[in-house]
Amino acid sequence: MFPGDPRELIDTYRGRRGPQALLGAVAVIALFVVVGIFALWPGGDPPSNGGQAATLGAEVVAVEARPCAAAPGVEAGECRRVTVRVAEGPDAGTQQGFDVAGLPIDVGDSIRVVRSEALPPEGIGGVQVDRYSFNDFERGTPLLALAIAFGLLVIIAARWKGLRALIGLSISLLVVIGFIIPAILGGQPPVAVALVGALAVMLVTIPVAHGISPRSVAAILGTTVALVVTLLLVMLMAGLAHLTGFSSEEASYLRAFATDLSLRDLLIAGVVIATLGVLDDLTVSQASTVMALRAANPRLGGRELFQRGMAVGHDHVAATVNTLVLAYAGAALPVLLVFGLADASFTAAVTSEAVAVEVVATLVGSIGLVLAAPLTTGIAAYMASRLPADHLAGGHAHVH
Repeated sequence: MFPGDPRELIDTYRGRRGPQALLGAVAVIALFVVVGIFALWPGGDPPSNGGQAATLGAEVVAVEARPCAAAPGVEAGECRRVTVRVAEGPDAGTQQGFDVAGLPIDVGDSIRVVRSEALPPEGIGGVQVDRYSFNDFERGTPLLALAIAFGLLVIIAARWKGLRALIGLSISLLVVIGFIIPAILGGQPPVAVALVGALAVMLVTIPVAHGISPRSVAAILGTTVALVVTLLLVMLMAGLAHLTGFSSEEASYLRAFATDLSLRDLLIAGVVIATLGVLDDLTVSQASTVMALRAANPRLGGRELFQRGMAVGHDHVAATVNTLVLAYAGAALPVLLVFGLADASFTAAVTSEAVAVEVVATLVGSIGLVLAAPLTTGIAAYMASRLPADHLAGGHAHVH
């Protein structure tokens, strides 16, 4: 199912020192990742959330409009009394009520509620107080349906390659959920965890989705170098631009319960992981372009392969950078709107930390992309030009 065999790839370049050195570099990266995962593997208990109650599933069975309680001299707004049937916890199967304001809750909605354990059964001062309160809407079913539709379309469009890509995506999520998040919460340095985790994702997803081949070797090496450059740049800019990581509500929450966690390092780690996905796309595409050129015309040498590959690479870099900029601009849009309401200048808005973080992430990620294109194209051209003739006939330039 997964094309390619490392032994065949090694045999293909046997006696060719340059390609063998590149294969050795991939082996070193893999060894670094294995050692890093063992060294950074999460241990001990993660920090507590301060004893906050877990959320419980519930279904809305009734909604009744009623005026909100207001302070003396303040006009009361319109609230709604929501009655739910609790599906979990000590009161499972019972109906409970609470007031909400400004939320589009309707009968039949599945929501998440929080049960207060601190309230005495007799209430406070003889006044009964709602034990339950609204937490969030239940979104599991629509998200699952969307994920299934996405997976089916990928498989229909790309068939076995699409299935392999989905398997790689699943493994990537497992690395993030099973290693990166627990390791950071367990006290391991976020930057080191992000680098090891990102390289682990790369080493799994590229071979699984695209096979073990010269193309994959070029993509892995190009991605690794660009990722390390991105990491060094964002570390430098985080210091020069005095980025603290305190610009979001999530940061305040983490700071309250994970007191030893460096929010600046967490910010850097996030940029590294976010950049990886875009780098993978560019490097694999560039390597594939070079291998296709070589298979179509075996007479092309390394220099010509590089030049023709970069002709495609220039367009690819331009399009990918534009994608990266728009993605980060979309993430910063709510903050920009807040500054617009405050009638702040463009300079003040862009240099505020909430926006500056996105600016830094966009620029260092774009620099990584710009460097990755020629580097990956050059490595792919070098390896493709040294493929034996019997691996080019019949479209076997990808060595499987």
